Amino acid sequence: MSNASFRIGPHEIAPRVILAPMAGVTDKPFRVLCKRLGAGLCVSEMTTSDPRFWNTAKSRHRMDHEGEPAPISVQIAGTVPEVMADAARYNVDHGAQIIDINMGCPAKKVCNAWAGSALMREPELVARILEAVVKSVDVPVTLKIRTGWATDQRNAMQIARIAQDAGIAALAVHGRTRDQQYTGTAEYDTIAEVKAALSIPVFANGDIDSPHKAAQVLARTGCDAVLVGRAAQGRPWIFREIAHYLAHGELLPEPSLAEVRDVLLGHLEHLHAFYGEPSGVRIARKHLGWYAKDRPENAAFRSVVNRAESAEDQLRLTRDYFDALIAGVVPHLPAAA
Repeated sequence: MSNASFRIGPHEIAPRVILAPMAGVTDKPFRVLCKRLGAGLCVSEMTTSDPRFWNTAKSRHRMDHEGEPAPISVQIAGTVPEVMADAARYNVDHGAQIIDINMGCPAKKVCNAWAGSALMREPELVARILEAVVKSVDVPVTLKIRTGWATDQRNAMQIARIAQDAGIAALAVHGRTRDQQYTGTAEYDTIAEVKAALSIPVFANGDIDSPHKAAQVLARTGCDAVLVGRAAQGRPWIFREIAHYLAHGELLPEPSLAEVRDVLLGHLEHLHAFYGEPSGVRIARKHLGWYAKDRPENAAFRSVVNRAESAEDQLRLTRDYFDALIAGVVPHLPAAA
């Protein structure tokens, strides 16, 4: 393997595996957990560039970085250069050490506002946005794109060159076009071409769900790092597994039931403390579902924990379930109180 680390501006990033930004998923509790379990960098979920929404509860949570391990990377989205520049400054004032610009999200809600990957249809506007944001802050600015807007409009190379010329410090490329959403298989050849043409760090994103796949994609694309998104849901230890495999060429053993229990309980407690009840309980349900998805007996666990109405219930049911598994008995799951 080539170097085990790389730089984004003044920040050394190691290992070469990054938590991809995911709306509604990569909140502070999840970022802190993934960093602790081996991610070299964790990018925040997308924050709006529209100042009218900065004081909503959702935005305040998304912009809370107190106690978060450095470097803190915050993703912004929008379509107006001056507004994006203001948003970048605002986030830097609130703790961001890297600003990431989203031109990769395929969601209609984002694309209908011409944000996200829809911007790839407008290279001149892309250049204006990137230049405005880079000039507005004294921290590194990174960019996330797709391979193009549509299958017959793969313009990642054009956008990548614009980005490098504008002073973007690193570029992440999702190996799908916007019209593919998350379907089909990621194509890495375009990412490899982009990496070969640029001098800044380039990251490969799309379908990286195992240590073997991460190593294959790094070898095939020549990229500086891989982004892991959906595969980290319910498996935050995937980061240390990938990092270990890249460093030593061997697989780590699966985490023990006791460790999974402790990771899950710690995550739940952080969610409850961060959001309060009932929001923390509700948000924790989807994470519990992801943790449960790998084991057939976990369907029962998921259905009961989903009915828990309090933080105390969620924690008790989770602890009792794993303690029974560890003891080698089929867990008896009472109805939630």
